[in-house]
Amino acid sequence: MTDPGSLSVTIVDGYVDEPAHFGVPPYISTYPRFTAGALVDAGVPEESITYHTIDELREDRMKWGDVADADLFVYVGGMTVPGKYVGGTPAEPDEVKELAWTADGVTLLGGPVRFGVGEENAGAQDMERKDLDYEFVAKGDIEAAAYDLVDSGLEGFNNRMRDNEELDRWASKGAFVVEQHPNHPDYLIAELETSRGCAYRCSFCTEPLYGNPAFRTPGSVVEEVDRLSDHGVEHFRLGRQADILAFGGDGEAPNPDALQELYGGIREVAPDLGTLHLDNMNPVTITDYPEASKEAIEIIAEHNTPGDTAAFGLESADPVVQEQNNLLVTAEECLEAVRIVNEAGGWRPAENRLPKLLPGINLVHGLQGERPETYDHNRRFLRQVYDEGLMLRRINIRQVMAFAGTEMGDTGADIAKEHKAQFQDYKKAVREQVDNPMLQRVAPPGTVLPNVHLEYHQDGKTFGRQLGTYPLLVGIPGERELGRAIDVAIVDHGYRSVTGVPYPLDVNAASMDELTTIPGVSSGRAGDIVVSRPYESVAEVDEVAEVDLSRFATVGDAEVDVTRTFEPSGRAD
Repeated sequence: MTDPGSLSVTIVDGYVDEPAHFGVPPYISTYPRFTAGALVDAGVPEESITYHTIDELREDRMKWGDVADADLFVYVGGMTVPGKYVGGTPAEPDEVKELAWTADGVTLLGGPVRFGVGEENAGAQDMERKDLDYEFVAKGDIEAAAYDLVDSGLEGFNNRMRDNEELDRWASKGAFVVEQHPNHPDYLIAELETSRGCAYRCSFCTEPLYGNPAFRTPGSVVEEVDRLSDHGVEHFRLGRQADILAFGGDGEAPNPDALQELYGGIREVAPDLGTLHLDNMNPVTITDYPEASKEAIEIIAEHNTPGDTAAFGLESADPVVQEQNNLLVTAEECLEAVRIVNEAGGWRPAENRLPKLLPGINLVHGLQGERPETYDHNRRFLRQVYDEGLMLRRINIRQVMAFAGTEMGDTGADIAKEHKAQFQDYKKAVREQVDNPMLQRVAPPGTVLPNVHLEYHQDGKTFGRQLGTYPLLVGIPGERELGRAIDVAIVDHGYRSVTGVPYPLDVNAASMDELTTIPGVSSGRAGDIVVSRPYESVAEVDEVAEVDLSRFATVGDAEVDVTRTFEPSGRAD
């Protein structure tokens, strides 16, 4: 019998992206934290557990020694929705197999990778279940498998799902592992689970494979936040759930009191937090329970931080696709839900800040029943949202990934592949005709984004993001020092990104490139500003430039005092 106290364990995080869970840097998902907590609960000392991200191993081959030498090697990862990533690059299947080949000890694979893998992490893929050459594959919860495997002396385990009593222990006990993340402490946001599973059965979604919703108590989530705060985490997202409005209820109806206890409790144990955001909110809950939903949204907007996004799973505005895929809301019902969130959460804490909480729209293509008219239905819906003067924080358009166990497992990705060319044209049209004007409405020139973390250089610019749900990518003129966080004022808009200048911009030191990005400042006016320096007030600059620069400029320090640095993890291709 192997003594747990003598075991060395290495956990490698290949990152996760699920319909109701995210863990690509700067996010850390629940999986490695809960697994570390389960190992400690089983008797493995904290100091015997090593955690690495897949990007760490790519950058430093010496760290592969931790994989080779461990008595137990645990891989966690898996993508069940496709995405494009800046903060890290999810592990590809060949890399996951190489890790198994490298390990000399017992190997355990788990996380959403158990649902299947494709040839690459992309949409329009048929996914297959594979063991990827691991000795053990957790077909239930990876954290439960890790606990049982250690408890059995590394002999084996029965595939099972953990219960909430175990989760409460493991969530707190595993908080320590965040300190080993390369982004810790300043550029790291912890994904928090309030529930998993779903009461509904959309044809393509893997979330129902976890069963009906199983809600944690507010106190257990608050306790986890408290422990994570003790280990230096200041940024949090309530993202691991199918519907935040259903928290603490029967799986369908909102429970505003439970949300008050949850959000109020988080604010109490982490009063100096930097980010408190969420992810999924089911529009069917809002249309079925409008008054209770509005009350719940108002509670969220009272406690969260600006720029928060509630992702709505409309999936398709085409009634034929809705019927054939068990989708939950019609386009008109989703539009009403958008109106309610705008009313209850779309206010700005200050004139030059992002709204507190806005909806985001998810659209999936390649579903059963999709036809040429489907694209027209979606475009009309998005245009109606815009024409009504409403705001969406973002529009997520993707092609389906077909997993065994879902209804789309039978259809596969054939429809998505057949419509690939039309999909690309349609996506481009949405970006040009809706995304850009919508972004100008949500974040007009002069909107200030505090604490933009500078991540990479490209084409003579520096790019960075805030921490949070679907943060805006910001391009800043010039190549600035990476690993810093600065405040930025927005000056221009792309389709899903913005251009900004350091806020407040010191006109006595600003470059020509910075000055000419400001609306109304031509190269000639920028030249006039430069040759007439120095200035004692912004009003003097306005007289020279004949443009109001008060939203962007100062004549003092060039940047807000930077109090944090971080190690940028690099840009994903």
